Amino acid sequence: DNGAFMEQSSEYSPILFCLCDTLDYYYEYTECDSTGSRWRVAIPQSPGACTGLPEPVRGTECTFSCKAGEFLEMSAQECTQCAAGSYSLGSGIRFDQWDSMPAGFSSLATSLENAGIKFSLFLCSSSWVPQGNYLESNRDECTVSLIYAVHLKKQGFVSFEYQYLDNNLLFEFFIQNDQCQEMDQFADAKWLKLTNHGEWATHTVNLKSGTNILYWRTGGVLMGTKVVKPVLLKNIQIEGVAYTSECFPCKPGMFSRAPGSSMCEPCPRDTYSGHGASSCTPCNTTTEASAVCKDRPPCSKKDYFQIHTACDHEGKTQVIYKWIEPKICLEGVPGAETFPPSGEREPCPPCNPGFYNNDMATCSPCPPGTFSDGMKPCKQCPAGTEPTLGYEFKWWNILPANMKTSCFNVGWEMAGDHIQSGAGSSDNDYLILNIHIPGFKLPTSVSSRSGTEFGRITFEFETLCTADCELYFMMDVNRKSTTVVESWERTKARQSYMHIMTKNASVSYTWAFQRTNQPSDVRHYVNDVARIYSISVSNAVDGVSSGCRACALSTQPSSSTCVPCPPGHYIDTHTSQCTECPRNTRLVSHTSPGPEACRPCGPGSRSDKDHSLCYSDCHFTHTSGNVTLTFDFSLLGSVGTLMNGPSFTSKGTKYFHQFNISLCGGQEQLAVCTDNVTDLSITDTQTEKGEGANSVKSFICQSTVIPASGRGFHTALSSQSINLANTFLGQYVITRQNTLDGIRARPELYPWTSKKVPDINFYYRSLEATSSCESGRSAVVTLRCDPEKSTKGELAVPSQCPAATCDGCTFHFLWESSGACPTCTEKDYHQIEGVCKGGHQDLLYVWTEPKLCMGGVTLPEKKTLPCEGMELWVRLGAGLGAFTAVLLVSLTCYFWKKNKRLEYKYSRLVMSANKECEMPGADSCAVMEGENEGDMEDEIVYTKPSLLGKLKAIASKVRLAVLLLQFKKNKKNLQIGMQN
Repeated sequence: DNGAFMEQSSEYSPILFCLCDTLDYYYEYTECDSTGSRWRVAIPQSPGACTGLPEPVRGTECTFSCKAGEFLEMSAQECTQCAAGSYSLGSGIRFDQWDSMPAGFSSLATSLENAGIKFSLFLCSSSWVPQGNYLESNRDECTVSLIYAVHLKKQGFVSFEYQYLDNNLLFEFFIQNDQCQEMDQFADAKWLKLTNHGEWATHTVNLKSGTNILYWRTGGVLMGTKVVKPVLLKNIQIEGVAYTSECFPCKPGMFSRAPGSSMCEPCPRDTYSGHGASSCTPCNTTTEASAVCKDRPPCSKKDYFQIHTACDHEGKTQVIYKWIEPKICLEGVPGAETFPPSGEREPCPPCNPGFYNNDMATCSPCPPGTFSDGMKPCKQCPAGTEPTLGYEFKWWNILPANMKTSCFNVGWEMAGDHIQSGAGSSDNDYLILNIHIPGFKLPTSVSSRSGTEFGRITFEFETLCTADCELYFMMDVNRKSTTVVESWERTKARQSYMHIMTKNASVSYTWAFQRTNQPSDVRHYVNDVARIYSISVSNAVDGVSSGCRACALSTQPSSSTCVPCPPGHYIDTHTSQCTECPRNTRLVSHTSPGPEACRPCGPGSRSDKDHSLCYSDCHFTHTSGNVTLTFDFSLLGSVGTLMNGPSFTSKGTKYFHQFNISLCGGQEQLAVCTDNVTDLSITDTQTEKGEGANSVKSFICQSTVIPASGRGFHTALSSQSINLANTFLGQYVITRQNTLDGIRARPELYPWTSKKVPDINFYYRSLEATSSCESGRSAVVTLRCDPEKSTKGELAVPSQCPAATCDGCTFHFLWESSGACPTCTEKDYHQIEGVCKGGHQDLLYVWTEPKLCMGGVTLPEKKTLPCEGMELWVRLGAGLGAFTAVLLVSLTCYFWKKNKRLEYKYSRLVMSANKECEMPGADSCAVMEGENEGDMEDEIVYTKPSLLGKLKAIASKVRLAVLLLQFKKNKKNLQIGMQN
């Protein structure tokens, strides 16, 4: 130092010894020891660059701190006031300027992982980007962490403001210690809640003394064709550092005029300031206020808007024009636009339904119990009716009292028959329109019904855009969390949208319009607009009446008092009395009174006792020919779960689709899907009941699940829960009916060779229409008997449609289970007889293979019977057979002997008949002696034939013929006997 150096001989390199200057080092305190003391040490900016660092000295007490507006001057170890143009929080630090990443902050992008082994599926170079007044997160599927480490001398806290609009992007904040162990914190402190469009939320977390490493981490869930809204972060403040060793300069556009300031003030209008300013400098008349003065542009059509004046005492209004505030353009310069002339005075539009035009030329709500269509005075409803409650806005002369915009001058503008988005201060501003409904009140006669609809909101809109504009329709239930119900991108033709409220709660409906998603400080697309023509809300508790509705009257004579109907009852328009819906019908509360309000349940379904919905009781009977099959699906369980996949996005993010299916039962057994990212503040009991702000409770619902491995998160994340089916339509045997209420089952998706037990289809529909499914989503669950599966079975999706849907609107599921087999009957088993052993015989019962039944009757137990009675019959049969054989032999011998005698007689007769001779007495034809002496009584003696003899000969021939016939008959009987 001081120019002194030593040059050595030529064979040695020159060495320069420098003494450290105050700019070459900074001071830090050591950790406090057990006595509560510490040391101040000098730490070089670049180790080894200089020598002669100051020696350590004893530091201030560990409990020492400076006040706001002061900093600790480490050389003297005393608190010193901040100079003008800067500020200090005393024991805290604050980051509110983001032209560049402040010192100490780092942005780290993590690659995806698989089975614990890291590998990069795509280039992950995303980071948090400074945007001047805030930090902006990534918009892709990378997991990006913003990290800041701070050492606290005492307990403190960290506070920051953020915008978190899109649940397609996960956003968590957590803290680690110096051992990289995550600090314990509640789930609702770790996972940030969604914010309203255009609003900033503040998040505060307590910090412990010692080292705290702060993490703000984002990661995309699913990247479709939509652009993800990034997370915005600003105004990070950390308390508990005990002291700050420097003051923070005021950012441009701000100033602090006096020393010892704890904050900076914004410059007045038409003035500007630079970095660390103690005062603001006026701009001239042709420049506008900012961090630096900018030339004011000539006024154009983008700088003014039109409105309708309020109705005057003559009932007239006209179109006038106003400048958008703050006005930054110049009038009267070359190229500047001037106001168009005001419109002619014209009659005011009529009042909205439920309001009337009073003498003050303004629209006032009708008194309770009366109604109006907006063009006529209010009047009482006739007997047997009651006023309806709600809102119907279709004329836009002034903003209704229960509606708000982000700011009238830059928000939404009244345009007579519609309301449209205003210019805004920049193209990426959110233009907010909000209506708050404190609750819903059903008409008197239906107030006790336990239906699922409490009210509905319907609005008609269109968008006209040249850029990437988007219109959001959002809902905040009980002021918990705002969720996007539906959104529309770019130009959309005039159309209507309806949303049904399924719970009685306080709700705020919000419309937000953004011209472009890209950061912008100017207005290029001011002509891109969103228009809303009408808004209708039914059953609003604080609403007005635009008409009357039939009600049920008391049974008291001549009573005109409306009374509530019991659940499941409709109003008979002829008698004005409550009448229960027929069996197995459900009551549709928003339809007109009469029996038409009771809609029949579909095939194979029944209604609950309140007629609020139709469901399957898990029993089904199918008859084909003379065969009847009875099914009991209760063995399948109350809710089935399927997680298909994994699937991967175009950039490699792994995700699963989880489906929960409630096959049978009513309201108590519906399936529940819950977002565990944006709904962590509710209890497990509320989650099971589906009471969370982002919970879905229906027959079939779907969630997107991101596994814990691969994204750096500590638990599997469930998000984007949607309702696939909240109405059960019925069930059919697949061979009998493949279509129900326009929903077609597709048997070809699940080939099946066995036809012994038919498949059974369960049909469902969701009544909530979407931009891609105008009739709502639908689902078909096919039950198939598979005796090799468990009773719970397995759920599957078609191989052709791995996401369970091929068109995005109709979902198909196959549930194979032994619990889907028919109930067993006596026809499903048979009897097997055992051999007789020791005088006993076993009777066994076995199932007919393959067994295609479940439950029902059971197999009878084995039976053992004596078998003596059976041997007696066998012996009796053998004796009878022997007797029959002896009898047949005897008959054979008898007929054989008789046949021989006949044959002998026949031969003798033939000889006698053919001789015809007259022999002498000694030579007669008599039978010789000894020839058949037993037959002497039949002896025939021939003499000389005479006339009488000739006649006798003829008679003998006739007798011979008779004997021949008798012989042939006996011979035939003999042959039969011998065969037997």
